[in-house]
Amino acid sequence: MTAAVTSLVVRLAEIAPGLRVETGPGATGPYAYDASNYRVPPQAVAFPRTADDVVAVLRACREAGVPITARGGGTSMAGNAVGPGVVLDFSRYMNRILDIDIEARTARVEAGVVLDALRRATALHGLDFGPDPSSHSRCTLGGMIGNDACGNRSVRDGRTSGHVEALEIVTADGVRAVADHSGLHPVDPRDGGLVARLEADLKRLIADNLAPIRTELGRIPRQVSGYQLHHLLPENGFDLARALVGTEGTCAVVTAATVRLVATAQASTLLTLGYDDVVEAAEDVPEILGWSPSAVEGMDEAIVATMRARRGADSVTGLPEGRAWLYVELEGDDQAAVNGRAAELLDVLKARGRMTGGRVVETPAERRSLWRVREDGAGLAARLVDGGESWPGWEDAAVAPENLAAYLRDFRKLLSSHELSGVLYGHFGAGCVHVRIDFDLATEAGRAVMRRFLSEAAALVVEHGGTLSGEHGDGRARSELLKVMYSHRLIAAFGAFKRIFDPEGLLNPGVVVDPAPLDADLALRELPLLQTSFHFPHDEDGFAGAVRRCVGVGRCRSDVGGVMCPSYRATGEENASTRGRARVLQEMARGEAIQGGWRSAEVKDALDLCLSCKACSSDCPVGVDMATYKAEFLHQHYKGRLRPRSHYSLGWLPLTSALAGYAARPVNALLRGPIGKLLARLGGVTTKRRIPAFASRRTLRRTLRSARTAGPAKAVLFVDSFTRAFRPGIAGAASRVLADAGIPCTTQDDLCCGLTWVSTGQLSVARRIMARTVDALDNGDDRPIIVAEPSCAAALKRDVPELLGTRAARRVAERVHSLTGALTDLADPDWSPPALPENVVLQTHCHEYATFKSRKPADLLRRFGVSSVDEAEGCCGLAGNFGFEAQHYDTSIAVAELALKPRLDNLDGRTVVADGFSCATQIDHLAGDRGVRALHLAELLDPAPERPGDVS
Repeated sequence: MTAAVTSLVVRLAEIAPGLRVETGPGATGPYAYDASNYRVPPQAVAFPRTADDVVAVLRACREAGVPITARGGGTSMAGNAVGPGVVLDFSRYMNRILDIDIEARTARVEAGVVLDALRRATALHGLDFGPDPSSHSRCTLGGMIGNDACGNRSVRDGRTSGHVEALEIVTADGVRAVADHSGLHPVDPRDGGLVARLEADLKRLIADNLAPIRTELGRIPRQVSGYQLHHLLPENGFDLARALVGTEGTCAVVTAATVRLVATAQASTLLTLGYDDVVEAAEDVPEILGWSPSAVEGMDEAIVATMRARRGADSVTGLPEGRAWLYVELEGDDQAAVNGRAAELLDVLKARGRMTGGRVVETPAERRSLWRVREDGAGLAARLVDGGESWPGWEDAAVAPENLAAYLRDFRKLLSSHELSGVLYGHFGAGCVHVRIDFDLATEAGRAVMRRFLSEAAALVVEHGGTLSGEHGDGRARSELLKVMYSHRLIAAFGAFKRIFDPEGLLNPGVVVDPAPLDADLALRELPLLQTSFHFPHDEDGFAGAVRRCVGVGRCRSDVGGVMCPSYRATGEENASTRGRARVLQEMARGEAIQGGWRSAEVKDALDLCLSCKACSSDCPVGVDMATYKAEFLHQHYKGRLRPRSHYSLGWLPLTSALAGYAARPVNALLRGPIGKLLARLGGVTTKRRIPAFASRRTLRRTLRSARTAGPAKAVLFVDSFTRAFRPGIAGAASRVLADAGIPCTTQDDLCCGLTWVSTGQLSVARRIMARTVDALDNGDDRPIIVAEPSCAAALKRDVPELLGTRAARRVAERVHSLTGALTDLADPDWSPPALPENVVLQTHCHEYATFKSRKPADLLRRFGVSSVDEAEGCCGLAGNFGFEAQHYDTSIAVAELALKPRLDNLDGRTVVADGFSCATQIDHLAGDRGVRALHLAELLDPAPERPGDVS
């Protein structure tokens, strides 16, 4: 931290005492990145709560000569949201919806409001905000205003600038003002003179540059590159609100905005159209636009193949044959009329002869699933099925839709001439093409190729009448190339426009005006190969390549949908998100700002609130697996050192619980008294939870004896440590259910998957435990291995082969099924279970969700006739050792309150189902005193349930 920033922090403490400012490398490291190729470490991050806080920061930064970069969700793909001085994070606190005017159809929101939060609020009134970027679950309105974002339905709704009524801004010298359709107005009348002079300078600038502004700007709908000075022309009424949209935080800092809302469509339908390639698809776009669609989106086969490889073959359904696809959405007031138009359009396109197939997608659920494939495009394209990496940089060019096919044809030739390949997708109806390219950004030679390619690509898109940026902004990726697109006179006008607002050049420097070289500050570089215990078989560069999977798209920052990331949802902190942790790990691998390597305290702190739920390995489009990274880090961090007490008390639980089973009655009595609380404190375990009662070995033996089935066994029932120690009855129930379903089992009850040692980073012990288990199971037997405890099934399926890296481990992993998976895939097709309750509240274990994603308990319950399955989508919060650790108890409960606890508080007599021991334990803690107990799926389906045995 420089002396200027040190004095700045002191000054801010004086003038804005409530302002939170972070300066340590663990806190600032995640803000060195957005979703682009760039890394620009800030010296401080400020988290304003009010516009007055923003004023204080800008005034103090101006005094100290320190640059400022405004940031929303940090999802910018062009390097728009990284900067060298102070980063202002609006998403943390300035995220309030201030007003919704139903009659006027407007909303006033702070800059950090996430788009989906606004849409949920306006949907209650039948209204919506039109522009809808694929990042809608985490992008902020301030970021959308900065980039002039569009989205999937831009053929209907256009750009953000068309929906802005007024912007509340702070200028570089700390003056608050409101920009609207008629100019600029001071918030404080005492600033009237300053604002009047600024307006006068702007009008002079426009008057001096009428010709280039009128002839070079506003030519095509997606022309976002540069500054939109044409909104200030006399014929456009000096619309300063629209002129400031798309300035990427280089002219003023937006603190709030009043935006226009649109009515929600009453009826809609989706067509999926298949083609041999994206050029053929683009040829049909002009015809489709004649039918007034709300969306025309395109993508190629690489995205679909990656989705299916990562999330299962049934993760993408409803697409016709082809190697490229268009999504066409039609809307209207009457569903029958919309359906009729869709059928007519399909007939017309079939007659044109380019399609390989097409269909109307009937169900809303299937439409949501298909839209998710398109919306995850940026992440899915970053790390493909073959392990190859691709990068943005030329991901946002746009042409007029009628020129799209010709542009794509020439663009693919350009890629080929540089021996590059790209994954194509985007808003074809608006002529906007997103592409991620397999640049080699780690070497000087590869960066030179990228520079040559981008220069030629800029010339090509201009030749086709297009624009460098269609919605992501110019940022650090394209600002240097603006001179290819615009005349010297207009470039000079852009510079003058910025200087009127920001004479000292402190706002987001290096972007649009006086640009940094497009190959400066690139994040990727060659790093030494780190020696690790996990093998990271899907990442060429081992651990460094694994953590590099995070490219910043930020799906982990969403507060709805999927399970990732529970700690971010509970805290709202960037460094508690999967992305934040991955960026800190990337900083550790670089060894610059964070220099401690595996011993780094900053990394340990960033990983502390990770629940190791593994949801990111499934929900993250690029497959970041933070649970594995955390286990590796803890292993390396504590190698040869004393560990936290909970690593011994909870990590060695399979051993201690086995010993406790020989004297369960006195052990349980001891743990229920004062000595139990003392032992919990000594072991780093919270005293706010009851320690689950241990089952006696006698109970386990009796249960397994009674569950034996006659005849040859078709599978092996792996009785895990948790089931043996705490829930032996489930082993019996699972054995009976499987026999009833035509899968009689033999039991294996003396092995362990090693999970607790993995989650606490004791990987040397875990390897020994796993090796013994694999030796016992890989005995020439090819029968399925069925595991009733989801976390142990997941450990055998994924952790064992990735930690051992042997053929034997992989053979065992291939045989592993969860109970849900076994009943889905192996059961007699004519089997039907006993009568089930009509209404069920389901808590799916996170590891089952992540590892056995295509075999869902909810789907199985519905298949068996449960009419209503209310799934608490999200982590239960206990997450193995996490929720038992004293320092994590509050976070554990905060996570439970996101999804599970509200359902337990409103059960209304419904049956609760939770297979995971952690989930059931959390449910008992939250609602056990009300008589609520979670049933395991095996107990629910048990054809001959027995009275619970002695668990004393």
